[in-house]
Amino acid sequence: MIKVTCAIIEHNNKVLVTQRSEKMALPLKWEFPGGKIEKNETAEACLIREILEELDVNIKIKKQLNSNTHEYSETKIIKLIPFICELVNGKIKLTEHANFLWLSKGELVNLDWAEADVPILNEYLNYIK
Repeated sequence: MIKVTCAIIEHNNKVLVTQRSEKMALPLKWEFPGGKIEKNETAEACLIREILEELDVNIKIKKQLNSNTHEYSETKIIKLIPFICELVNGKIKLTEHANFLWLSKGELVNLDWAEADVPILNEYLNYIK
């Protein structure tokens, strides 16, 4: 099982979503940005590092949501660990993704999401009601 973090980054009543590049697994699917936890790294430290590496911005973690374990195949099972975050500073500069959007909470459901992110999205939408 691969442990992966993801950030639901809030800023000005919008939420950041990123689109996977054509070269990545699940090409052009939308997701909450994040990445794999390295050995001896906490989930929180991983998320802050990954967001800085992938998007060139700093975030502050506000709350952890429930994790979701998703089986993409018999050999690829991920445990996605989500955090609600706020943007601290920086301007989005993509290093891996094809695109990004700042969307209102109501617009989030209209995207073609990576399957592991769907339960995370649903919990987030229920949490913020």
